[in-house]
Amino acid sequence: MEIIKCRDYDAMSIRAAQIFEEVVNAKPDCVLGLATGSTPLGLYKKLIEDHKAGKIDFSRCTSVNLDEYVGLGENDDQSYRYFMNTNLFDHINIDKAKTFVPNGLESDAYRACRDYEDILEKVGPQDIQVLGLGENGHIAFNEPETYFPKETHCVDLTESTIEANARFFENPDKVPRHAYSMGIGSIFRAKKIILLASGVKKSRALAEALYGPIIPQLPASILQLHSDVVVVCDDAALK
Repeated sequence: MEIIKCRDYDAMSIRAAQIFEEVVNAKPDCVLGLATGSTPLGLYKKLIEDHKAGKIDFSRCTSVNLDEYVGLGENDDQSYRYFMNTNLFDHINIDKAKTFVPNGLESDAYRACRDYEDILEKVGPQDIQVLGLGENGHIAFNEPETYFPKETHCVDLTESTIEANARFFENPDKVPRHAYSMGIGSIFRAKKIILLASGVKKSRALAEALYGPIIPQLPASILQLHSDVVVVCDDAALK
């Protein structure tokens, strides 16, 4: 595991973009594992800038996203599909037919998860996977549990995660209580993982993920076992 400490959020985003672009430029038809939330926004902004400057080409790439809220579709401005379109896909030359997000409108959880696992198996392992870090140590929507979920599954979101995401919704009561998420095994298919962490609120979870015991109650701790993880964080997160 490599740890890269940056002075602030902007520097973290720039460094993460450099690592990301090295993978894409080395393998133009690579599979990108993408994340949502506020943490990767700076990374996506830099990727858009560099694409417009002719430094990176996404035309042959495929992407898979970590998760999606149950009950939200691509036209809902709080869905993760909408997030990805608005914050990345609409601004680069990736083929949207080759960008995949779990189907939040599929009410049959077993089918939704099985269908997404089939997609992951078909497109092949992620050449690079971006992860954020929840304040409770979750990665994707893998919440603290008594076991590490292996495949894509339906998650009951914890109150702390719901509260953290409430700032994105006009009415906190509208925050979904369930999500479809890649499991730990689905994430571990990735050849390379970038874990992004920014801000003092992430410092405890990051410290425990890096140096604590590997336990499902702190899902990010499992990353200690992956063969190629780069942690890119700012000063505030790595105290």
